[in-house]
Amino acid sequence: MSFSYSLDFQTLASNYKAGMLTPTAVVAEVFSRIQASGDDHVWTHVLPQDEVMQAARALEERRRRQNESGAELPLYGLPFAIKDNIDVAGLPTTAACPAYAYIADKTATIVDALRDAGALLIGKTNLDQFANGLVGIRSPYGVSRNAIDPRYIPGGSSPGSAVAVASGLVSFSLGTDTGGSGRVPAAYNNIVGLKPTRGLLSTAGLIPVNRGVDCPSVFALICSDAYQVLAAARGYDARDPFSYAGECDLDPPRRKDFRFGIPTRKDLNFFEDAATEKAFHTNLEILKNLGGTAVEIDFAPFIEAGRLLFSGPWVAERLVPVKELFFNKPDVFHPTTRAIFERAAKLSATEAFEGLYRLAELKVQTAAEWRNMDCLVVPTTGTLHTVEAVEADPIKLNTDMGYYTYYVNLLVLCAVAVPGVVRDDGLPSSLSVIAPSFEDGMIRHIAASFHRQTNVTLGGTGFPHP
Repeated sequence: MSFSYSLDFQTLASNYKAGMLTPTAVVAEVFSRIQASGDDHVWTHVLPQDEVMQAARALEERRRRQNESGAELPLYGLPFAIKDNIDVAGLPTTAACPAYAYIADKTATIVDALRDAGALLIGKTNLDQFANGLVGIRSPYGVSRNAIDPRYIPGGSSPGSAVAVASGLVSFSLGTDTGGSGRVPAAYNNIVGLKPTRGLLSTAGLIPVNRGVDCPSVFALICSDAYQVLAAARGYDARDPFSYAGECDLDPPRRKDFRFGIPTRKDLNFFEDAATEKAFHTNLEILKNLGGTAVEIDFAPFIEAGRLLFSGPWVAERLVPVKELFFNKPDVFHPTTRAIFERAAKLSATEAFEGLYRLAELKVQTAAEWRNMDCLVVPTTGTLHTVEAVEADPIKLNTDMGYYTYYVNLLVLCAVAVPGVVRDDGLPSSLSVIAPSFEDGMIRHIAASFHRQTNVTLGGTGFPHP
């Protein structure tokens, strides 16, 4: 599809300011694009166009009044989508399981914050059932069509949210991220996937996967857009017991030089994908030209921590929100999801404590590596898989995809996945920049500078980086 303008924040803001566009005009364009995209399996629920148009007209009037008072709406007129494990009062929440679906009576805190900042909700998006998976194909609502090449999976567990942004249907979207669900789909669709420090964004109103690990995520076309969403939506929330009440500087002074850790050659795994390997090393050279110094680190404890999330006792936590439905009606689950919950039901309390102890040991080991680096840089995924390949081997390939992502939340790190150079075969590459808690602002600037230097177009839209 060919569009007349990009939905990135800078383009819309400048057009709004110049009087070239209005939120009502953008809403009309968004619904036209959704209709033209056909059966792309992105959406589980789209709000009625009349309802969104009414919200846009109210927003225009609200801005007129606030302009008179000097108030600002940081996300004014930006259309957005949310993953369908996030509640909006009066709308169905399905988690991609019709037998589980309910009508929410409260709206998630993060959605209220975005609307208050001037964003316009368009609808809810497809996901791997109960957000279990990194592949994006475990849904009764179909496989969201990859925005770059439909032969390839869209990535999960937030495929619809990523594709909606990459296809130019919305300006940004919300996903969730437990082990990479907010970064892997970004990599597969050539966009930015932000997983902030846990606690900065409220999880109240989200169906949990691992409640003590989960984090809302943001998909956007460029880094500054993603962090603008984070700035607008962050804040302490008493509804969320894991919410953070302290400070976090999202825009610190930019560093002229920095040390970025990379795994040693023995721990770099590209799963025999030479195109991803070549792109990764090209991406590292861009970082070096930006003032970065590469430092090899011991990546083994990060890998082991990642294995705990999906091969260790944390799998048992995934059963908590669905245990009643699972034990009474196991056949309503996607076969792969059901297999995960069957394994979860067999784990013991003893194994849970053993896992907690081992994670504590691995935190000590990884802390030693952080003394030698300011950020960690890895491929977001070691390779790219087709839908056909994942359908033939769903468990192993899903596990492979989490090699560079699984450990981040368990080790309480922040991360952003950002598009890298185009691979030799025309497919996207992606780099993840990772740092300790509350260093979100530092990696923001590194990732944003890197993205500008890659000279890649935005998602699958064909528009250049503004």
